[in-house]
Amino acid sequence: MQIKVIRREYSLKSTIGELYIDNRFECFTLEDRIRALKVPGTTAIPVGNYEVVVTWSNRFKRPLPLLMNVPNYEGVRIHTGNTDENTEGCLLVGKTKRPDFVGNSKLAFDALFPKIQEAAQREKVFLEIAQDNAPPELLARARPSMPRAVRAPALRAKKKPSGKQSVKRPVAKRSVKRVVAPKKTRVRS
Repeated sequence: MQIKVIRREYSLKSTIGELYIDNRFECFTLEDRIRALKVPGTTAIPVGNYEVVVTWSNRFKRPLPLLMNVPNYEGVRIHTGNTDENTEGCLLVGKTKRPDFVGNSKLAFDALFPKIQEAAQREKVFLEIAQDNAPPELLARARPSMPRAVRAPALRAKKKPSGKQSVKRPVAKRSVKRVVAPKKTRVRS
């Protein structure tokens, strides 16, 4: 069995895709947002092809599909949930979608899981993660952020109204001498 997830919608919170079994649409998916570098528990699964096996999940106390050999990840499963807060790098499924949300997750999982379970008993099951033109500006923003004190000022870009990027140059601090005006004295008359 070949499962394919094609990512279609990207936000700063999540990634929504479509799941196909043998080229037939099955349901929608939701993952964490894509990032240039992995942040544990909050990064989408890397693009690639993974074997899927059904094993016992201690967290969910039931058998669930598990993606094997995902680089820098352990325990990536397909399960129910609605938002990025319900996943820690796993793949959520749903029958409906809207920005940063998949709905009717239990219905989608209850339809998908028996197909995977049955196929896994007679053949290898693979899941391919594919990306449908992620916006470059999202990938750029997806880099892990550093505290302001650590960032080099010369690397921060400032957007001009024309839409062109320019590099903000660090300005040397000037030492300013404070000139104190002499106090005026009042003359009493």
